[in-house]
Amino acid sequence: MNQQAVDLYREAVDALNRKQWRAAWAISQRVLELAGEHGGVHFVAGVAAMELAQMRAAVVHLRRATQLSPERADYAAQMARLLVSLRAPQEARQYADKAEALAPDDAYTLDTLGVVFTRLNEHARALVAFEGAVRRVPEEAAFHYNHGTSLLFFGRIEEAEAAYRRCLECAPHYWRAYTSLSHIRRWQQSDNNISLYTEALAFAEKSPEGSLYVNLAMAKELEDIGDYPSAFARYTRAKSSQKSFRSYRSENDEAMFERLMRAFDGIGDFEGGAVREEPIFIVGMPRSGTTLVDRIISSHPDVHSAGELENFPVMVKRHSGTQTKEVSDAETLTALSGINWKALGDAYVDSTRPGTAVAPRFIDKLPHNFLYVGHIAKALPKARIILLRRDPMDTCLSNFRQLFSLTSSIYDYSFDLEDTGRYYLMFDRLMTYWKERLDGRILEVRYEDLVENQEQETRRIIEFCGLGWNDACLRFEENSAPVATASVVQVRSKVTRDYMGRWKRYGEAVEPLKELLGAAARG
Repeated sequence: MNQQAVDLYREAVDALNRKQWRAAWAISQRVLELAGEHGGVHFVAGVAAMELAQMRAAVVHLRRATQLSPERADYAAQMARLLVSLRAPQEARQYADKAEALAPDDAYTLDTLGVVFTRLNEHARALVAFEGAVRRVPEEAAFHYNHGTSLLFFGRIEEAEAAYRRCLECAPHYWRAYTSLSHIRRWQQSDNNISLYTEALAFAEKSPEGSLYVNLAMAKELEDIGDYPSAFARYTRAKSSQKSFRSYRSENDEAMFERLMRAFDGIGDFEGGAVREEPIFIVGMPRSGTTLVDRIISSHPDVHSAGELENFPVMVKRHSGTQTKEVSDAETLTALSGINWKALGDAYVDSTRPGTAVAPRFIDKLPHNFLYVGHIAKALPKARIILLRRDPMDTCLSNFRQLFSLTSSIYDYSFDLEDTGRYYLMFDRLMTYWKERLDGRILEVRYEDLVENQEQETRRIIEFCGLGWNDACLRFEENSAPVATASVVQVRSKVTRDYMGRWKRYGEAVEPLKELLGAAARG
């Protein structure tokens, strides 16, 4: 590089460090024109492009950066991060493996690797990376938050709580840590964080993000101590702080569900797919017991829990040929005529490797795969499909109480309790359709039946999966595998009736929902 290029490169790096993405991108392009190929310049350009959502450019530049500077773990880690965001897990794992093998000593690279490994369900490796980041830069709040969440996945509750508190000491405005702290355990009248949240709300409610997270935390702990009216008010305040940004209309989902059923009316049989018996799909509304059933089945030595994989929706998107931006939109879900069903089934199973190859069978428990029951049945005629059902009122309330991914529009119904009720009715109608179309292919499991008759229902589930009986399936709470869902705390305890009929504690606040569901039941 000549001196002009060197000076510009320094400016590009400085802009990148200041998160001035457009400036970093523009300056890096000038440097490349002046100096040609250079790993560092491609890295700046790639990261800037990724942050600007210019994904094709990001892939080109970050890939070139790793080629020109193969000794740089940070370059490989960012490439892995990019590929995970693009739902290319196998290639992401290759770059993450490469970065890890280079033994990085930089805290930010280690944290990036931890995030990537978490997305790849490589939780043990993620925890090691997060531990390394915290040791090297103990004043960084985000590192403590990520470390705490990783510890929680492994059931290390006290350590996770300490990490979340340390995060808030470093950055009191790290809002999501408040919600995570509240969900660590069930709090008591004499032992809770309500005063902490009350103090934080003075600043939190100045921003939609702060209002969302801190009000949710307050609601959870008010609920724990039995103040249900105040808890519901806080849940409503939290969710309404986001609802206005999301422009959700239940009519759009209703039209999508209707189009999906009409599209599959044209499918006469469900044969001709890939003869792959490995997958066990657990589907249902979120918060309906899918994680519990996952833990029960994965306690069997022949079964590996792969977690909530996005692979099947992504494979459907690719094989459908649609060019729309969303993965699970009506256009993609109903584009059936051009799909090679055997190729889809094989591609899905292959896309889960090598992670799912550790046992003869694997579980994919993405709840919203209920939208893909028809695709699964057609592409994988030997796959088992287990449908979870839970009391409609409890299901809807639990969805409203829960904060799902803010980056996915598929959960936008959950910011309003009555919208959640309407969404549940759409789900119910779709599942009734599939039970009629796929007689015998779907095992319906009621959460309440599982709680009341654990052994009987467990034996029914294991038999449906084609597995031999194993007593470990009755001791799922001893399963030491990490859990990365909202039920992370609950499923480490024995089955309990505590979560049944929870809606009754909220009295008049849930009457509109009760009337909505009741009117639908009455026809």
